[in-house]
Amino acid sequence: MPLDRFSIIESTLREGEQFVGANFTPEQKVEIAQALDEFGVEYIEVTSPAASPQSLADCSRIAKLGLGCRVLTHTRCTLDDAKLAVDTGVDGVDVVIGTSPMLRQYSHGKSIQQITDAAIEVVSFVKSQGLEVRFSSEDSFRSDAKDLYHIYSAVDQAGVDRVGLADTVGVGTPTQVHQLVSILRQVVYADIEFHSHNDTGCAIANSFAALDAGATHIDTSILGIGERNGITPLGGFVARMYSLDRDLVKSKYKLPMLRELDRMVAEMVGISVPFNNYITGITAFTHKAGIHAKAVLNKPETYEILDPQDFGMTRYISIAHRLTGWNAVKDRSEQLGLSLTDKEVKQITAHIKALADARPLHLADVDDLLREWVVKRRSFGEVSSEEGKVE
Repeated sequence: MPLDRFSIIESTLREGEQFVGANFTPEQKVEIAQALDEFGVEYIEVTSPAASPQSLADCSRIAKLGLGCRVLTHTRCTLDDAKLAVDTGVDGVDVVIGTSPMLRQYSHGKSIQQITDAAIEVVSFVKSQGLEVRFSSEDSFRSDAKDLYHIYSAVDQAGVDRVGLADTVGVGTPTQVHQLVSILRQVVYADIEFHSHNDTGCAIANSFAALDAGATHIDTSILGIGERNGITPLGGFVARMYSLDRDLVKSKYKLPMLRELDRMVAEMVGISVPFNNYITGITAFTHKAGIHAKAVLNKPETYEILDPQDFGMTRYISIAHRLTGWNAVKDRSEQLGLSLTDKEVKQITAHIKALADARPLHLADVDDLLREWVVKRRSFGEVSSEEGKVE
């Protein structure tokens, strides 16, 4: 797997704009583009300038921001669309056309040879303008593999920079993705891009399988937003790659920015960051069971594959419940600056468990119990001392 070569093509401004709640203003698009550039993605992809007059204006504006990442736009496989894209000043054009029998019949009505001819024409034109170009099939995993290899070989010979595989309806499995990319890697010299929809929950796994088989570029969006259930989420993909080589990922991307990226886009599209969201969800680094808490307190790696500090996050050990353990309660007492013996902490823990069996508890309840115990002990000690005095 070319782990040291993988690049992210961040498509929040293209695929993400297809999310049902997305209606980005021109200013919001600039804000997203600049934030993603600061985060460190290698590419951003914006909506086709042929989509609307505003899309044309937005594409041109973002192309002229002077970002460090490369700006791409996504177009149909037509010469008119490609010419319009080139005129916006983008760094590259991502060309796509449906290749599955279903899309050929119900979408554009072209034969495989017609698709091949159009692809060669568009790729050749974009290359002649000095721009980067990708050709992608749409609905790749319901297309005939022989048709794909025929088209990809033709555009490869035409000088395409990347060929793309798109699991447009999320039907692919990691095994299928790995197999198709592995064979394609032997067919073309160009780089390979993978675009995975998440309809069946396999987007991150499929993206990793593609890289493992020889792909070089992965499409993502912030929070995974996109058509229907969206695509590979930026945070989830970063988490997957971090677990394999954290030093590499930390050197490529400004990881603490993930929380702000997720929050910003969630607010723009009118949703909340899911509680179990990769890295930035409120429970991502929360531990509850007593056995887990004890181990995490001793060595966080026992139950954490991601270090929260690398992402600007902190872990939280939940103790106000019946599953709590005395080691976690002791850690909390120390955070509060309270001096309690192990025996006392164990007694308090038993009391917490009993209370939690009767009603819901909150951290403030536990803190009150810990403080009250110390106060009562001090009061008892003072009384005992007075009683022990000799008149």
